[in-house]
Amino acid sequence: MSEPPQTQESGSSSLLSSSAVMAAGTVVSRLSGFVRGSLLLAALGAGLHADVFNIANTVPNMLYILLAGGVVNAVLVPQLVRSMKNDPDGGEAYTNRIITLAGLFLAVVTVGLVVAAPWLMRLFLDPHYFDPAHTAQLQSVIDFARYCLPQVFFYGMFVLVGQVLNSRGRFGPMMWAPIANNVVAVAVLVTYLVTLGPARGDEKQGGFTAGAEALLGIGSTLGIVVQFLVLVPYLKAAGFAYRPRFDFRGAGLGHTLRLGVWTVLFVVVNQVAYTVVVRLASSGTIDPLAGGNGPGSTEGTGYTVYSNSFLLTQVPHSIITVSLATAMLPLLSRYAAENRLSQVGAAVSSTLRSAYALVIPVAVLFSVMSLDIANVLWGYGSAAEDFDNFAPSLALFGIGLVLFTAHYLMLRGFYALEQNRRVFFIQCAIAATNVVAAVLLTHGATPAETAPRLVIAYACSYAVGATASYVILSRTVGGLAGRRLVRFLVRVLIAVALSGAAAWGVRQGVTGVLPGAGKLHALLDLAVVGLVFLGLYLGLARLLRITEVTEVVSLVTRRLPGRS
Repeated sequence: MSEPPQTQESGSSSLLSSSAVMAAGTVVSRLSGFVRGSLLLAALGAGLHADVFNIANTVPNMLYILLAGGVVNAVLVPQLVRSMKNDPDGGEAYTNRIITLAGLFLAVVTVGLVVAAPWLMRLFLDPHYFDPAHTAQLQSVIDFARYCLPQVFFYGMFVLVGQVLNSRGRFGPMMWAPIANNVVAVAVLVTYLVTLGPARGDEKQGGFTAGAEALLGIGSTLGIVVQFLVLVPYLKAAGFAYRPRFDFRGAGLGHTLRLGVWTVLFVVVNQVAYTVVVRLASSGTIDPLAGGNGPGSTEGTGYTVYSNSFLLTQVPHSIITVSLATAMLPLLSRYAAENRLSQVGAAVSSTLRSAYALVIPVAVLFSVMSLDIANVLWGYGSAAEDFDNFAPSLALFGIGLVLFTAHYLMLRGFYALEQNRRVFFIQCAIAATNVVAAVLLTHGATPAETAPRLVIAYACSYAVGATASYVILSRTVGGLAGRRLVRFLVRVLIAVALSGAAAWGVRQGVTGVLPGAGKLHALLDLAVVGLVFLGLYLGLARLLRITEVTEVVSLVTRRLPGRS
C-alpha cells in the first residue's frame, strides 16, 4: 500500500529539516576545522615534518573505524530503532547493554594498542623511515602514536552515544560536538606557534622535541575527550539514563553481532586498502630527502597533502550527504522492517538526487578554483610556499566525491535491509581496485606526483563501487527510479557545464585584469567566480526545472529572518 501523499510530503519535509539542523552544525564545525587545519599547516608545513605528526594522529581514527565505527553506524542504528519499537521498555535495556559492552571492548583494545605502538606504526610507514638517517622522525612518529592512540576509546564512545541520540531523533548534538574538539585544537596550535614558532628550513624535514610532541599529542587527544563529554548531558535530555548492564546472554545481542561480523570485515578490507594508501603517501615526502634533494625540499606531496585535500572535499559530503543519509536511515529501517522494498528504493533515489543537486556543482568548483582555495586555506606560515602542491589533488578529489556520494547512499539501503554480507563483497572490489590502482599509478612517480596519483586511484575504486552498489540495490528493491535519475543528471550536468564554463571565463578575466597570487587576489577570485557560478546554476536549475535544487533553496529561504 502506498504512502498517503500528505504523509510522504511530511516525511520529506521532516527529512530536509533534520538534515538542515545537522548541516548547520557541520558547517560551523567545518569552519572551525578550517582554522585548525590552517594553523597546523602554518606550524608544521606540508612536508615530512607535518607527515610525522599527521600520520600518527590519523591512526587512532582509522583504528576506531576498524574496531567500532562500522558496527555502530551501520548495524546498531537499525537495531536501536527496532528495539525502541518492539521492546516493552522502549529499548532502554538493549541500549545499556550495548554501551557497556562497547565501553569494555574499546578500553581493553586501546590499552593493547598503546603498548604495541612501535610495531603498529610499521604498518603505515614507508621503509625509508627505518633508515638510520631518519631515526629522529621515526621516534617522533612512535611518540605521537602513544599520545594519540587513547583517542580510539573516545572516538568509539562518541560515535556510539551520538547514534543513540540520533535513534531518538536528536540529530544536532553529534554534529555540533566536534566544534569543542576544534576549539581545543586551535588553542593548542596557537600555544605551539607562540611558544615554538613555525617550522622553517631544515625543521620542515625533521623530527620533534619531547616538549613539542607532548603539546601536540596530548592536546590532540584532549580535544577528542572533550568532544565525547559534550554529548553525555544530552542523553538525559533525550529521555535515556545510562545504567551499566552485564547480562549480555540471551539479550538479543547475538543477532547484532552476527550482522556486525560482515560490517567488521567490510571495514577491515577498507582499512587495509587505506593502510596501503597511507604507506604509499608517506613516501612522497621522505623520498626527496633520501634522494638527495636536501632538507627543506617542498616538491613532495605526501600524506599531509593527500589527507588535507581529502578532508576538504569531505566538507560538502558531511554537510550534504551525511546529513541527508543520517536523517534518512531511521526511515529506511522502518520501511525495511515492514518489507516495503519499493519505499526503500524511492527514499534512496530521492536522497541521491537531493545530494547530487548540490554535490556535483561543488565538485566542479573545486576543480575550477583549486589553486585559490589552497592559497586561502593553507598558504600561511610554514606552508606559505607549499600551498600550490595541494591544487592538483584537490581538483581531482572532486571527481572522487561525486562517485563516492552515490556509493555511500546506496550502502544506507543495504544496511537498512541488513544485507551486510553483500556490502562486504562490494567493498572487497572497491578495496582491491584502490590498492591495485594506487600501487600501479605510484610506481615510478615523482614525489610531486604521489598524492595526485593516489587521488586518481581513489576515484577509480569508487567508480567500481558506485556502479556495483547501484546495480545490485536496484535489483534488490525493484528499481531506483533510474529513468528519473538519468533525466535529472542530464539537466544537472547541462546546468553545471554552462555555469562552470562561465566561471572559468570570469576567473581568467579577473586574473587578466588584476594579476597576482596574494591572498586578496585569491579571495577576490573565489568571491566573484563563486557568485557567478552560484547565480547561473540556480537560474539554470529553475529554468530546467531541477526541483531538487529549488526545494533546498526554498528550505533555506524559509529559515531566513522575516520569512514565514
